[in-house]
Amino acid sequence: MAGARDKDALARLKTVRDVLRYAVSTFGRAGLAFGHGSDNPWDEAVYLVLSTLHLPLAELNPYLEARLTRGELGEVLDVVARRAAGVPAAYLTREAWLGDYRFYVDERVIVPRSFIAEPLSEALSPWITHPAAVRRVLDLCTGSGCLAIIAADVFPEARVDAVDISVEALAVARENVARYGLLERVDLIHSDLFSGLGRTRYDLIVCNPPYVNAQAMQALPIEYRHEPALALAGGADGLDLVARIVDEAPRHLVARSRRPGLLVLEIGQERAAFETRYPDFAGTWLSTRAGDDQVWLAARDELTREHAR
Repeated sequence: MAGARDKDALARLKTVRDVLRYAVSTFGRAGLAFGHGSDNPWDEAVYLVLSTLHLPLAELNPYLEARLTRGELGEVLDVVARRAAGVPAAYLTREAWLGDYRFYVDERVIVPRSFIAEPLSEALSPWITHPAAVRRVLDLCTGSGCLAIIAADVFPEARVDAVDISVEALAVARENVARYGLLERVDLIHSDLFSGLGRTRYDLIVCNPPYVNAQAMQALPIEYRHEPALALAGGADGLDLVARIVDEAPRHLVARSRRPGLLVLEIGQERAAFETRYPDFAGTWLSTRAGDDQVWLAARDELTREHAR
């Protein structure tokens, strides 16, 4: 009887408005977590329904009363069911956005959401005063290549090295770099952090490394457990890779006074652990929409001064 009632209820879904209401109710019952592009079930439902129906994402109202064909209804209900089972929306649509930048994504990479994208899109002003003077940029743990592509866009004279330990992630990054027409300026490098870079020095290093601590990894919502653990897990205190980056970065930053030599590192929720490990470090915590404790910036001389103590 329950199955018959469900089929009867689904048969009543006729319009875009109907399926949106159904999707929001379904997501609410499933207790989903949001954070891969939207932060509430309504926005997630609108995005998924419009994307599935190939309708403009910015134009909902004209289509609310549009009736769906049987085939369209089946596609929408399948997407809603998969999202209710915990699959991130970005893996269903094969796309993710960082500000104005659109990227291809699939299960080989984490969904792009780095808060570094905000200051990077503004060319890291005021720490970088002449974007055209930036000639070499390194994006460590590049994943989908999102930060490397933004860097190449905002620093027009720069060559960008996009590094990842995952060959699968680099394949996704290559697709995105190609889509933006940047294959001649962005080099994709398979390397464990700095190990494959020789003595190359950079004006700017950006990195969104794995930084989720072991306890938090155990408590991740199902959506995040669909992502590659390699790109999330940062060890007991979340700082296993962060510490390696901070220790090795000075050897790969330029030392010339007229060029910046900056490290921009996302640390997420681990600021307290970071400051416990490095109590005397200078540097600056950048303001983003997530607050003032997610992204840390330091110049080469600040890093070398600390290491010299």
